Amino acid sequence: MTTQQTPLDAPPRHTGEPGLPLASGRDTLRAAGAILPIVAQGVIARRRHVVALAGKADLDGRGVRVLQDLSTRYGHGPVRLRLPGRRAALVLDADDVRRILDETPEPFAPDTWEKRKALGQFQPHGVLVSHGEARAERRRFNEAVLDTGHPLHRNAAVMARAVAQEAGVLGAEMDRTGELDWDAFVRAWWRVVRRVVLGDGARDDHDLTDELTRLRNAANWSFLLPRRRARRERFRARVREHLERAEPGSLAEMIARTPADPEVDPVDQVPQWLFAYDPAGAVALRALAALVAHPAELTRAREEIGDRDLALPQDLPRLRATVLESVRLWPTTPLLLRETTRPVRWDGGELDARTAMIIPTWYLHRDGRTRADANRFDPQQWLDGAAQEDPALVPFSAGPGRCPGRELVLFTTSSFLAHLLRGRELELAAPVIDPQAPLPAGVDPFAVRLRVRPTG
Repeated sequence: MTTQQTPLDAPPRHTGEPGLPLASGRDTLRAAGAILPIVAQGVIARRRHVVALAGKADLDGRGVRVLQDLSTRYGHGPVRLRLPGRRAALVLDADDVRRILDETPEPFAPDTWEKRKALGQFQPHGVLVSHGEARAERRRFNEAVLDTGHPLHRNAAVMARAVAQEAGVLGAEMDRTGELDWDAFVRAWWRVVRRVVLGDGARDDHDLTDELTRLRNAANWSFLLPRRRARRERFRARVREHLERAEPGSLAEMIARTPADPEVDPVDQVPQWLFAYDPAGAVALRALAALVAHPAELTRAREEIGDRDLALPQDLPRLRATVLESVRLWPTTPLLLRETTRPVRWDGGELDARTAMIIPTWYLHRDGRTRADANRFDPQQWLDGAAQEDPALVPFSAGPGRCPGRELVLFTTSSFLAHLLRGRELELAAPVIDPQAPLPAGVDPFAVRLRVRPTG
């Protein structure tokens, strides 16, 4: 849990002139050097080889240390950066994070220029790249379909059966081979995702999600690549075919039943749900690795599972907390972006309109000067309320821009993990995680490997 929100030995802010602190050219380069490895690993789709290299070089950890030094030099921020052709400010203070996220979308809009260029590759009418009335309508539609705010989705019974069946297939493979790695895990995970979102008829449509991955890989380059319009239209046509079945129990059925304003474009909301579920798979596998490396937490998780009927929807608070802690330790959205829609007053100065606000969640979650648990596995904080009271912890963002699929993702991941844990002993083969040592700032999900022994 957290300690004080500011280090006791931090000097007062110094700006050099009236207004918010302005980083020197050298410090702007240092900030860029901390952030660019995060971007290079893939903001929209993870680049497997780059993630591996970043982990070996501890680039995430180095970035945390750089931003710690900058917060000491300039105060916690916002610290304006000297970027050519772009106003930008680095947000290093928890209270500033709270303000920005609470005041989304006005005056802190989530549809930044960079985000519009990136997500335009596969969801140009998605809620994340929308503003004004269009955003409000699309957000309302997303919340209705995703059943935002409810731990168990109204279609949870059908979804739980899909999870149980696919986890059963994966479990049988694990028991036969004696191991679990990323490739086996993600194949099963995508089958779950396609069934939950589009229905059983999409279970084996690997081409659909492969096409989305290609579009997301292009989106990693944001404005540097032209839009793949023909590919996007092929992808949309395929999504539309699945939606037309409106299979009972799927999100596709919810779409068919939910009134939509002409601004919404229901087909264009689906890519975001598929996109969000992809990193959720990495979150789940990291959570499983962390559990196996921490025997006491693993025992508590097994006790929660007990003899529950996992083919039925189950609320599993401890496993949900484990997933949340996995996102806290290794955020799937390491950078949150907002853009000011007008000049904004701040203590000590004013930010101009069209300033990009860069919230480095991977740093805020791991700042050991302000967090006693920065580098250890602590699911309990998600159960006792401590994490929810900390504005620096934003695993699914926060405020009006909070992920509308948070509960659905937590239900799906926790249920999937419960099935994999039942009836087998697991041992972490890679990476090496010592529960007595600080956890690494980066854990490559593609390299996670567990040994499996069935117990009956």
